[in-house]
Amino acid sequence: MFVIYHDYAHHTILYKSIPAKIIFSIFGLYMLAPTSIWKRSHDYHHNNNSKLFSASIGSYPIFSKQKFLAASKSDRREYLAVRHPLNMLFGYFTLFSFGMCILSFLSSPRRHYDSLIALILHITFIVTVIYFFGWITWILAILIPFSIACGFGAYLFYAQHNFPGVTFKNNIEWSYEHAALESSSYMKMNPFWQWVTANIGFHHIHHMNAKIPFYRLPEAMKAVPELQQAKITTLNPSDIIKCLRLKIWDPDTQQMIPLSAISQ
Repeated sequence: MFVIYHDYAHHTILYKSIPAKIIFSIFGLYMLAPTSIWKRSHDYHHNNNSKLFSASIGSYPIFSKQKFLAASKSDRREYLAVRHPLNMLFGYFTLFSFGMCILSFLSSPRRHYDSLIALILHITFIVTVIYFFGWITWILAILIPFSIACGFGAYLFYAQHNFPGVTFKNNIEWSYEHAALESSSYMKMNPFWQWVTANIGFHHIHHMNAKIPFYRLPEAMKAVPELQQAKITTLNPSDIIKCLRLKIWDPDTQQMIPLSAISQ
């Protein structure tokens, strides 16, 4: 559902439908990704993905080796904390409740008033469930499902642009095509996971043209030979570990490297 909502925000599907606008606006509030901040941050991400020198709006931040070594200890800690697996695991609280809703509202209350509405509705929903059905129901029906969904989504978003073989460019050298084909992964999945994630694993194609609806991404890959030369990752534990170990961009070797490879 989130990927379908994501396609709607790109004006890829149903964007002229009034019922769809109502349904997806409510869904965005429910998922703690209200329309105003989700569309603003995600559009920025598409227009700036893989740029070394841009704000990390809608993306995980990227430090070059030189920038990391020159950064203060507090800046290093903050950078590594954002990219830490625990930040993804607890994404329900860190990335969605705090990042999407609280920070967006504090930064621009008028523009992102729906972020405050999302928080109020979500808290009201939780309190109502606890009051009428008890703590166990809240844990089983809200806390665990939201934690799994948000954590999984946070990792997917990370691995789509942080994987072995990814490349980044200076702003002058950057191109939209490069960001799609060289800095966005094809996450190979079995049919079950392809269905669960609404084909978002064909992420390089989505970044090449966000107007292709999710249900036609596999068709596009089959039809265009150039799209079949994608950089691949998977949901296998070994590939997940390889992705999570990547911390710093090394311009000398033109690759992402683990923290252990950094030497002062």
